[in-house]
Amino acid sequence: MELRQLEHFVAVAEEQHFTRAAERLAVSQSGLSASVRALEQELKAPLFSRTTRSVRLTEAGQALLVEAERTLAGARAARDAVDAVRGLLRGTLTLGVEQCVAGVSPARLLAAFHREHPHMEIRLRQEGTSSLLEGVAGGRLDLAFAATVSPPEWRGDLVPLAREAMVVLCAPGHRLSAEGTRVAWDALDGESFIDFHPDWGPRRAADEAFAAAGVRRTVALEVSDVHSLLELVHEGLGIAVVPHHFSRKQEARGLVTVEVDGPHRPVYESVVVLPPARSMSPGARALMALVRGLPVR
Repeated sequence: MELRQLEHFVAVAEEQHFTRAAERLAVSQSGLSASVRALEQELKAPLFSRTTRSVRLTEAGQALLVEAERTLAGARAARDAVDAVRGLLRGTLTLGVEQCVAGVSPARLLAAFHREHPHMEIRLRQEGTSSLLEGVAGGRLDLAFAATVSPPEWRGDLVPLAREAMVVLCAPGHRLSAEGTRVAWDALDGESFIDFHPDWGPRRAADEAFAAAGVRRTVALEVSDVHSLLELVHEGLGIAVVPHHFSRKQEARGLVTVEVDGPHRPVYESVVVLPPARSMSPGARALMALVRGLPVR
């Protein structure tokens, strides 16, 4: 079994398509197919279920994917470690981030990193918190910027970035807008809510706060981006509980911001998710040096 074969296998698994995987790797499709077949023959098990329209992992393929990602991450870390000893920082830095994470600007951070380490390739993945934790644990990601991570979920290092209250956003004319800048939990009972998918940090934080307060809520509209959420609130289709910094976005202008009063007030926290120190790649260490030098916002 060769690293090249594992790279081919992982590419097909991620793309779920042989042609796209071949284009991504800059190899011929026939060569890629032959490499995967050779791997299947060596392992004596089919790794993909192939049809004319799709390519899916088999049970054996799913088991191999976890170990293949870990093996490739280890190989990259070994190469990067040798380069670091030689005074070079090369290789690939792969990080994950939740959208609109508080406490750091990923764009400015990566721009600064690129200026300092121009030979490092940067790869960015935007995902929900659970996927980010899995990515760091499996070695698919070097580190991640996530939100609302509880200790039972992650026993590695968590570096705090920001902590802020969550607020209610509603359209002008909504009944909550007439109740002042603060409302009690029971004032939210019976409202229709707009929120992110359950894996996103703000949704997780809101769900935990409502459960702790003993208030049931109905999330009628689920979205995967901030702009859609704010637009729906503008149209009066529901209210949203979001981190306070969302209310300062240009798209939120005109919306009414209301704080939740009483115990169990919803709080949003953002963190850097790191693997164990001994597993950190040189690129991740260099990025964290920049993170620690940035002001928290």
